[in-house]
Amino acid sequence: MARINDNYLKLKAGYLFPEIGRRVKEFTNANPDAQVIRLGIGDVTRPLAPAVLKALHDGVDDLGRGDTFHGYGPEQGYEWLIDTIIDKSYKPLGVDLQKSEVFISDGSKCDCANILDIFDLSNKVAICDPVYPVYNDTNVMVGRTGEADDKGYYEGIVYLPCTEENNFTPDLPSEKVDIIYLCYPNNPTGTVASREELKKWVDYARANDAVIFYDAAYEAFITEDDIPHSIYEIEGAKECAIEFRSFSKTAGFTGVRCALTVVPEAVTATTAKGEKVALNKLWNRRQCTKFNGVSYPVQRAAQAVYSDEGWKQTREIIDYYMENARIIREGLSAAGITCYGGVNSPYIWLKTPEGMSSWDFFDKLLKECHVVGTPGSGFGPSGEGYFRLSAFGDRENIETAVSRIKEKWGK
Repeated sequence: MARINDNYLKLKAGYLFPEIGRRVKEFTNANPDAQVIRLGIGDVTRPLAPAVLKALHDGVDDLGRGDTFHGYGPEQGYEWLIDTIIDKSYKPLGVDLQKSEVFISDGSKCDCANILDIFDLSNKVAICDPVYPVYNDTNVMVGRTGEADDKGYYEGIVYLPCTEENNFTPDLPSEKVDIIYLCYPNNPTGTVASREELKKWVDYARANDAVIFYDAAYEAFITEDDIPHSIYEIEGAKECAIEFRSFSKTAGFTGVRCALTVVPEAVTATTAKGEKVALNKLWNRRQCTKFNGVSYPVQRAAQAVYSDEGWKQTREIIDYYMENARIIREGLSAAGITCYGGVNSPYIWLKTPEGMSSWDFFDKLLKECHVVGTPGSGFGPSGEGYFRLSAFGDRENIETAVSRIKEKWGK
């Protein structure tokens, strides 16, 4: 008889966002006339930039002619897209990368999970709390953990609390770890890491032969000049860090699917015999075996993001969302609600009013204001008592949602 992977049974309840969807559906079915505004899941709402859309159409047209048709592409991505990313996104930061170090994929969520394929289960993993649920859940799925305790912490994972008391900045682990997940600008708290903060982690990783998984999916939303956009801006990071980036939020590709992972040639880990092996080689082998690459038209669209016209249009969309973030942050603050984020990130992390639990606030916000957000506890035990709102919405809806919340909780 076929057997399941029992590790899936360790997972607590359903994945966060499907649970949100279930509760919203239940409410809207019972209240069909309610005008519900969704600021929960971080899905974009603005159309693709015109230059990007044209490149996508042109890419599709190429597939309709014999002389420009493309079948299987390289699993690592087309060189013309990789060259563009290196020249337009990394070189301006003072970061030099080789073509072989950049891998194009269909999503950073996928890569953050799939990267575990090349690491042994004996590795000790450190994860911030609260955190993007994919980091935690995928480690449970592959069998790295034991059962969860009453708080929701899984045996075998080192959790790094990020709370109001430590300014949502994790301390270095008190025990030696092998893999460290970092996400900046942070999802869900919207906070960022300074150069000094990132150097602390790079120094730790180098001293302990650890590897940093650095999720920079929201780097394009950074507005302050002194905040790093890439961990490779920190000296020594190319010896110990793998970076994940995405076109999903930057260019509205949530439904188009394109991302990239950088695995520097210098990053290594050891075999059971203690021999050092380049992770770049292993990741390349994994991709060649399990992935057939991102479609040609999508990669053409991704390249157009970095054209002069495409980046200007993309930047305007990012600015639109960041203005939404400002409206939410300032509106809720004026109502007496404590808020974080929303300056270098499209997410606002707020303290639930009246001491409510995260899910109680979710239900109250939905039922009384017809606004959907994300309960902080869904991101980990340290997220209890907090709530995430997304700025990925239409301006009119953002203003209406803020008005409803102010009317309910305004002082």
